Amino acid sequence: MAETSTALIHCIAGARPNFVKIGPIMRALSAREGLAARLINTGQHYDAQMSRAFFEDLALPEPDRHLEVGSGSHGAQTARVLERYEQVLAEERPALTLVVGDVNSTLACALAAAKAGVAVAHVEAGLRSFDRGMPEEINRLLTDQLADYLFITCRDAGDNLLREGIAAEKIHFVGNVMIDALVESLPLAARRAAPARFGLTGRAYAVATIHRPSNVDTAEGFTRVLEILAGTGARLPVVFPLHPRTEKRAAELGLEARLRGLPGVILTPPLRYLEFLDLLRQARLVLTDSGGLQEETSVLGIPCLTLRANTERPVTISQGTNRLAGTDPAVVLQAAGEVLDAPPPASPPVIELWDGRAAPRIAEALALALID
Repeated sequence: MAETSTALIHCIAGARPNFVKIGPIMRALSAREGLAARLINTGQHYDAQMSRAFFEDLALPEPDRHLEVGSGSHGAQTARVLERYEQVLAEERPALTLVVGDVNSTLACALAAAKAGVAVAHVEAGLRSFDRGMPEEINRLLTDQLADYLFITCRDAGDNLLREGIAAEKIHFVGNVMIDALVESLPLAARRAAPARFGLTGRAYAVATIHRPSNVDTAEGFTRVLEILAGTGARLPVVFPLHPRTEKRAAELGLEARLRGLPGVILTPPLRYLEFLDLLRQARLVLTDSGGLQEETSVLGIPCLTLRANTERPVTISQGTNRLAGTDPAVVLQAAGEVLDAPPPASPPVIELWDGRAAPRIAEALALALID
């Protein structure tokens, strides 16, 4: 009987959301005979609280390679990842490079692999905000054009890809690996008693995460955020883990004192994944400009107000618990009031294939394609 050849897969992670998604994928690939997965950490998020803690909470293996690119402008960061991953590919040629999400590392490693003639798989392909003012939208569009295997979380993502000329046979509807991580981690998160750490009880507080340039890079935008936080904090406590970018912008814009003086708003450094998940699952309301939280709150049945003009995850609105609220304080606070005046959702919605089994479906598809 002939021996099965082993297909080497480079799994790319470098920013906080990547770490959450890559864990279930690494485990699913490692469980398949004939597949060997290696973790490449680009170091796009270089703060220990933003990366090292995630490796511990998510039981991720130690990365096989560290690219250590650090922070910088979009162009500089993308260029450094491209250059350093190109060097890795020159030393070790995988059968496939797997990228997730829409950060600079996603595009840079996909581009390096494509130029080296290495196949590319994109997890979370086809998501579109239709706003090219978002750097992430550019990363999504270009990565999908480079990819050979496009793994989608929802059917509308497939429709987007088909409109852009992607061949149907490249598209695989597998579900959402973010939800795989959520399902795996909930039992551990439930042991953290995170609300009690802040003197809170379940369903009696809100959680906010805000860091996108449109919300924090100008005094006008940041002031709107402060008004939204203050208005929400007048109704119930708001736990606001400060993203390093948000904290930096507050200082640069001269708004740090106002931010730290908001009544009803509990500021905290970035939380570990399991602690934040425990806080999230017991929240009454979430205010965010994050993509992943729109998905997680939908599966948990937590009302979510997204502080953006658009979303690349419309399924969380049509089938989940998310509402696109924009950034006008009056509009957002009216929406928050409507949520808080209504009974909490009776049960979480059910979204197709968001069942915690996306990673095994990805592994199965790649095993069929790569193993001789």
